[in-house]
Amino acid sequence: MMNNSARDLLCERFIANNTIDSKYYERYNVKRGLRNADGTGVMAGLTNICNVHGYVVNEGEKAPIHGQLIYRGYNINDLVENAIKEDRFGFEEIVYLLLMGDLPNKDELEVFRTMIAENRPLPDNFFEDMILKAPSKNIMNKMARAMLALYSYDDNPENRSPEYEMATAISIISKLPNIMTAAYQVKKRTFDGESLFMHPLDPKHSTAEMILAAIRPDRKFTDKEAKLLDILMMLHAEHGGGNNSTFTCRVLTSSGTDPYSAYSAAIGSLKGPRHGGANLKVAAMQKCIRDNVADWDDEGQVADFMIKILNKEAFDHSGLIYGMGHAVYTLSDPRAVILKESAKKMAEGTEYEKEYRLLETIERLTPELFYKVKGSDKVMCANVDMYSGFVYRMLGIPEDLFTPMFAVSRMPGWCAHRFEELVTGKRIIRPAYKAIAGEKKYIPLDER
Repeated sequence: MMNNSARDLLCERFIANNTIDSKYYERYNVKRGLRNADGTGVMAGLTNICNVHGYVVNEGEKAPIHGQLIYRGYNINDLVENAIKEDRFGFEEIVYLLLMGDLPNKDELEVFRTMIAENRPLPDNFFEDMILKAPSKNIMNKMARAMLALYSYDDNPENRSPEYEMATAISIISKLPNIMTAAYQVKKRTFDGESLFMHPLDPKHSTAEMILAAIRPDRKFTDKEAKLLDILMMLHAEHGGGNNSTFTCRVLTSSGTDPYSAYSAAIGSLKGPRHGGANLKVAAMQKCIRDNVADWDDEGQVADFMIKILNKEAFDHSGLIYGMGHAVYTLSDPRAVILKESAKKMAEGTEYEKEYRLLETIERLTPELFYKVKGSDKVMCANVDMYSGFVYRMLGIPEDLFTPMFAVSRMPGWCAHRFEELVTGKRIIRPAYKAIAGEKKYIPLDER
């Protein structure tokens, strides 16, 4: 191991030589984070897959509107509402829509569901060699590693034909929930001292049912629970080409690399706390509020503690209210609107009803407290993470699986964007970085 003084010296030099003064970004009009000064995204591509619509630009200024999420031309509200109205699972239909571009008829959907069920089992010895013998404390890391490992079990992993890419995508979408739940069971046994349960797969199960059956010791769940999880998965399945993990998938795809590498990188991106991992931050903040506010129904008490968070006196001292605000959505996040209503129905008459009211209070108070503490009148709404962790907990899904569930749900979107990049991209994605370091004269080693 490196001694502390040597480490500190290296770290000091590392920081000094990797810090760029912010004035240079302004001088050269650099779009940090590929964002314009007004927060809008830099146009980097075109897509037929999804439209994330949260504002309009009117005479050069952003104007807030209620958010819309459109999958292949279909509003997410219509997709979810009709699945609920027809009392059926909708995630598999969403997967078909994203991959194929059109909604399936009954026969096509039934064939597709059968295909997913048939592709769920892992390759021979995969569980033992890749999951059981190399457990991980973090399920996202294990999923990324397992994704790369699947390359070795593919007879022709460099095949780029449309037929093979499609077959590979369906195989991965089908297997990832199985990998996730297996990795979780092994993590429980190895690091948490709990029992490991490995249940046989039921081909009649939807993806949501398969997940609940796999994580519960008795395999039991209600139809209501499974369909609520199914809604969550529908909402998380896709969110446009510009989000960090999808863009990551497209960047790797543009290089010509294999699908396993591209999808593994997307999982790594989603793990980050500024992206999919934000749901854990939201859950932690909500727990902090629950633990420090005596009466959750007293708006004054809730507001007082939220002011402490905004003043960087409580929680993680960031001054942020997690679960509020979004890069695109302004007046409303359609995913949060749908999930909030579903959460309300699930919580009514249970021990979670009081906590649901607390989340409503946090959502309602945040904009006015932001203005009071920070002087900011920025239009903000609850994002999907405000209620997703709450729903997961009502379903008995542990925090270890909050972000992995996001990855399992988002895999169809990543696959669709990889297809589009393969077919129409045709160029490696390579933005420019301006070098600002001056030229230096080489000094011989003995003279330094």
